[in-house]
Amino acid sequence: QLQLVESGGGLVQPGGSLRLSCSASGFGFDNYAIGWFRQAPGKGREGISCITTTGDSAKYADSVRDRFTISRDNSKNTVWLQMNSLKPEDTAIYVCATILPHMYGSLHEDDFGSWGQGTQVTVSS
Repeated sequence: QLQLVESGGGLVQPGGSLRLSCSASGFGFDNYAIGWFRQAPGKGREGISCITTTGDSAKYADSVRDRFTISRDNSKNTVWLQMNSLKPEDTAIYVCATILPHMYGSLHEDDFGSWGQGTQVTVSS
């Protein structure tokens, strides 16, 4: 079973950028599609992006489309989330998770298996 660890969060001003990393240890990283979720204070978990096992396709929630980009390098067991034009409403804990390839496209948290612990992103002036 994969273990996932997120990094790259921090404090950034509105309009700024951050790149989050999701690093995996264990066997079979390239057997899984990977998704990113976020949870803002007092709100439920929101699925924001997902990428296929090979990285040839990605899906985005409307709230982040055209601002965030997901990518992966299977040789490094890592998925990244490049976040540009950040807004205060992007403030949340960001978490990555695995999903089986045949379920790629779903952004429902119940469809995802292994989860990381998350990294805090705060967008504030």
